Amino acid sequence: MPYSYLSHLECSKCGKVYDANQPWNVCECKGPLFARYDLELAVRHLRPESVARRPGSLWRYHELLPVQKPDNIISLGEGMTPMLPLSLLGDYLGLHNLFMKDEGLMPSGSFKARGAAVGISRAYELGIKKIVMPTNGNAGAAWALYAARAGMKAYIVMPEDAPPITKRECTSSGADLYLVRGLVSDAGRMTSAAVADYGWFDTATLREPYRLEGKKTLGFEIAEYFAWDAPDVIVYPTGGGVGLIGIYKAMLELRSLGWLEGGRLPRLVAVQASGCAPIVKAYAEDKLVSDFWENAESVAFGITVPKAFGDFLVLEAIRETDGCAVSVSDEEILLWQQRLAREEGLFVSPEGAATAAATSQLVESGWIRPQERVVLLNTGSGLKYPHTFEATDIPVLNPGDELFVN
Repeated sequence: MPYSYLSHLECSKCGKVYDANQPWNVCECKGPLFARYDLELAVRHLRPESVARRPGSLWRYHELLPVQKPDNIISLGEGMTPMLPLSLLGDYLGLHNLFMKDEGLMPSGSFKARGAAVGISRAYELGIKKIVMPTNGNAGAAWALYAARAGMKAYIVMPEDAPPITKRECTSSGADLYLVRGLVSDAGRMTSAAVADYGWFDTATLREPYRLEGKKTLGFEIAEYFAWDAPDVIVYPTGGGVGLIGIYKAMLELRSLGWLEGGRLPRLVAVQASGCAPIVKAYAEDKLVSDFWENAESVAFGITVPKAFGDFLVLEAIRETDGCAVSVSDEEILLWQQRLAREEGLFVSPEGAATAAATSQLVESGWIRPQERVVLLNTGSGLKYPHTFEATDIPVLNPGDELFVN
């Protein structure tokens, strides 16, 4: 049997089909391309119990990933991050089944490693040598590291205000890093020009088909953790939204395979910061696409995306699963970041904390009910955002002083 059941690429807008054995970016109509698989073959030959016996990495789902030969996999040990019960916060919120999937333990310290692992592996398999991408930080760091492991050259453009650690990950791995005085949207315009000028392969969000496939494995892992019975709600911090789109794609594929208990999909929640909430605004106004968000700003830098290229896909995923979109303030984000650390021992990113803040809102409104199983996505380690944790009023002692308690 083939290692991958990849059959073709399909435009998410117009449906045009492309040969998956050639390197593509987007459709001629500018729509993102989706990888499609021979699910009839998968139904006949692939079983959940066989997947469960495989090593604990995202590559355990290789038949439903695009890499054709295992020798082309570029890996740093990604996948199978823990699903942690949040008992104390669950009690506080009145939820009996609250969980957090902690992606801060991924290589490079964020869930961006999923997309980088699969995207770089497939690019390597297709013979691509140079990649370029705009980023708010974590994606560029992950792709730079995986590109280094693959022997590729990476060109990364990010806002000047991006977290310092992500910049160092890029430069230390040999990537050419460029900083722009502006937002990720400004970085995107620069990388698009570089693609036209130099012929580098564009790996921006949804500008190639395979980052999405890596993010899709989040959905597979969540479903497998619950014995292929989807949780009731998945709460996801949304910038470009590839993870949410990927989770939705994964759940649809699992339903087609007959693996998803009762065929029931989880309600998907997109969380944005109130200082940059184009998806939330579009959802509230019942629009199919979002408008550009002027003067975007938030402490949750990773979700400060004024307009997502795949906004229409995020909105579709939310609506088709009876989900919703919620915004939270920076003050709420920082409060919940501290609460997760103090009460659950979780040192999460601001983006991950935003999901807890949103869940609090949704419980209070009655949208989430006490008995429902709810999964929050922490997309990165708090270690990458040290400036969001204040360390004040720390006693300084001299040698020989006695410890004292206030």
